Amino acid sequence: MKQPEILYMIIPCYNEEEVLHETAKQLKEKYQDLIKQQSISEKSRIVFVNDGSKDKTWQIIESLHKEEPTLFSGINLARNSGHQNAVLAGLMTVKELCDMAITMDADLQDDINTIDAMVEKYYEGNQVVYGVRNSRETDTFFKKFTAESFYKFMKAMGADVVYNHADFRLMSKRVLQELSNFKEVNLFLRGMVPLIGFQSCNVYYERHERFAGESKYPLKKMLAFAINGITSFSTKPLKMITFLGLIMSTVSLIAFIWAFITKLTGYSEIGWSSTICSIWLIGGLQLFCLGIIGEYIGKIYHEVKQRPRYIISEFLNKEE
Repeated sequence: MKQPEILYMIIPCYNEEEVLHETAKQLKEKYQDLIKQQSISEKSRIVFVNDGSKDKTWQIIESLHKEEPTLFSGINLARNSGHQNAVLAGLMTVKELCDMAITMDADLQDDINTIDAMVEKYYEGNQVVYGVRNSRETDTFFKKFTAESFYKFMKAMGADVVYNHADFRLMSKRVLQELSNFKEVNLFLRGMVPLIGFQSCNVYYERHERFAGESKYPLKKMLAFAINGITSFSTKPLKMITFLGLIMSTVSLIAFIWAFITKLTGYSEIGWSSTICSIWLIGGLQLFCLGIIGEYIGKIYHEVKQRPRYIISEFLNKEE
């Protein structure tokens, strides 16, 4: 029988003191079952990444590691670096310690029982296994509409994203090694991982209500995340500006010809309203286009500085 391989779970945490004990409890039970079934090695770990929390999240992680050092590990970031950077920090820290890694949020909305299917798909030869929601019945109408619109718009913009997949996924050690070659500062892992390639598949699950605490992704952050994803993986908005410019130039030319003809025929009148409306329309379009261009320039600004995406102040891990 093939030797069971090492699984590391990466759990990004930001102010998760209300849910962390329950998350640890459920994951511990799942690991015990998987180890008993010889699906994963006894060297497997659960790694909580503290993303600059302002509550007692890190103290809880320290206590979990102290109580069970061969199961729970912890990474403490020097400051809040954002969800995507926290996930990457965990993955890059453990890539040489594991055979496979699963990323999952701490709020218990992702179904822990799906881990069994992910590991099974990995042993079947898949290098990446995506956890995909099979419905959005627990979401409000607004949340459902905006989320589904986001995935469809990303596809339309040319970004290769998995529909209804967030950051619940399994990646092999080989994939993690290739991911380390991606050096961009503006992270959008949902778009980066599919770019790596290799054999992949989806597993479907029901997403639960948040166990406790508040969502760390309010509307403002969701919009910022969507804009970051679009501008990080597609230049279509820039091409749309060029296309829009051509349309406006064509319309302007037609309007000029019409104005010239009416002047010659003596039917011209002073059109104050139409003039003002045209000025406001063109001015608004110009500002909108400048905003899109500015978004890309801002990304270039961040990339060329090459600042570290995260800084780890402490890594609690006991290797056997």
